[in-house]
Amino acid sequence: MGTGQLVLDGLVLLFGLIGVLLPGVPGPLIVWAGVLWWSMAEKTAVAWALLAGATAVLLLSQALRWLLPSRSMSGAGITRGTLLLAGCAGAVGFVVVPVVGAVPGFVAGVYVAERARLGAHGPAWVSTRNALRATGYAVLVELVSCLLVAGAWLAAVIFA
Repeated sequence: MGTGQLVLDGLVLLFGLIGVLLPGVPGPLIVWAGVLWWSMAEKTAVAWALLAGATAVLLLSQALRWLLPSRSMSGAGITRGTLLLAGCAGAVGFVVVPVVGAVPGFVAGVYVAERARLGAHGPAWVSTRNALRATGYAVLVELVSCLLVAGAWLAAVIFA
């Protein structure tokens, strides 16, 4: 497979990861489509196994997302900037402390954004809790599952 194909596929996965954080963009579907595209071009046992694993992980995350309670972001006072910063911090946490670092990174990102917006610790912490109850858990589940799939894809590209 050519380098150009791998770069384009990586960009599709990156767009899917960003799409998890943007309302209305089907991030997990885009990540899955990126893995499908790579698998169709690669046509190896590793590629097909990764596609099967990605399908299972993303379907499980969608099922779990439906089970989590969620409310509207605006009703909980969450801005899009807060969610974007939290997603970026979750991705950094995922890289710094593989897999488990996404959760504290995400929570820290929400808190930092809310602290900057509200100014004091007390209101920022209350807003952080409300944000996580409203949509944060669902977004976090999707983000972690997409990061797992993208990380597995990157490992397959590097080591296979």
